[in-house]
Amino acid sequence: MSTTMWIILGGALVTYLTRIGGYLVLSRFQRIHPRVEAGLDAVPAAVLTTLVAPAATTGGPIEWIALAVAIAVAWRGSLVAMFLAGAAVLIVLRNLPL
Repeated sequence: MSTTMWIILGGALVTYLTRIGGYLVLSRFQRIHPRVEAGLDAVPAAVLTTLVAPAATTGGPIEWIALAVAIAVAWRGSLVAMFLAGAAVLIVLRNLPL
């Protein structure tokens, strides 16, 4: 088996263990403190910010157009629709022969 495959399998295992570990720790408590719950609810927004911030600060016009489309879709649509619209615009614009 190649080194790349071992790295992929190792990364998958570590990712799985961190996810199941968090579940197992939280499942031991009958009630979760409201502050812990609020922190856990903020995780998706924090992850999304870490993905979007570099493109917003170091990207060019193509990335900014894709972000603008994603923001516009987010006002009316779901998170999935926002992601798909932004990704579709980014893919199309990056592949246009300019």
